[in-house]
Amino acid sequence: MHTLDQSLLRRACDRIAPAYDAADFLCAEVRDRLLDCLGYMAVKPDHVLDLGCGTGSAVSQLSRYYPDALIVGLDWSESMLRQASEKNPVAAVCADGHRLPLAAGTVDMVVSNLMLPGAADPQVIFAEVHRVLRNPGLFLFTTLGPDSLAELRRAWAGIDSYQHVHEFADMHNVGDALVRAGFSDPVLDKETITINYGDLDRLVADLRAVAATNVSTARRRGLTPPRLWQQFAAALEAARTGAGKLPVQLEVVTGQAWVGAPGIGVPMEDGEAHFPVSRLRY
Repeated sequence: MHTLDQSLLRRACDRIAPAYDAADFLCAEVRDRLLDCLGYMAVKPDHVLDLGCGTGSAVSQLSRYYPDALIVGLDWSESMLRQASEKNPVAAVCADGHRLPLAAGTVDMVVSNLMLPGAADPQVIFAEVHRVLRNPGLFLFTTLGPDSLAELRRAWAGIDSYQHVHEFADMHNVGDALVRAGFSDPVLDKETITINYGDLDRLVADLRAVAATNVSTARRRGLTPPRLWQQFAAALEAARTGAGKLPVQLEVVTGQAWVGAPGIGVPMEDGEAHFPVSRLRY
């Protein structure tokens, strides 16, 4: 997988923060589906960490789920945290998820929505989350799978040798990484969300509005020559549907993993947790 320029990504997050909520339709949809899972879990946390909280939308929802809990929002973007603080009172921590400034065993639940695709090393983040969770403790998260933005990746194929679309970890590799970090009984599921665009300009604007532009260290430095951009646009046009739309697919991976007693609130049989897929998908 290609390394991401973390400094460039952080600056992009700072830049988009004031207008982020207005462009947050995908993250908002995925966040709602993720937090709906909590209604099926018999957990009563005292301390909850929203890892990569952005402008704090999940913090507000978590406070309604757990009114007596301390909800902490952590993000590496000061601008995002300022937006979160203006939205509602929040215990805000500005830090990198690879180095959590929290003592070991101090958090009952960690929730993270679509923060992992931008991480330099998800394995390190998993280890940090495992470290700060109490026993028992729950990690609930979403990330993106390798089929995300496949249409854009195919359109760039053969045009040049640079990296134009980020690569995303396969669901099974994510599960393996959770086990290596010490989590027990990770459960992962995936679904595809398709967004249909009328034109390329709207697609590019939406990607820029949520800092989903190319920050790979293998990207072309400088502007893409107009000739190559026109080739890319022409290749993407070939993917238009019969309805005249440009479909863009996102493979959303939802995961849960436990520290200590596995599957709190989940029936166990022969050492396995059993529950319907509907608990993770809506």
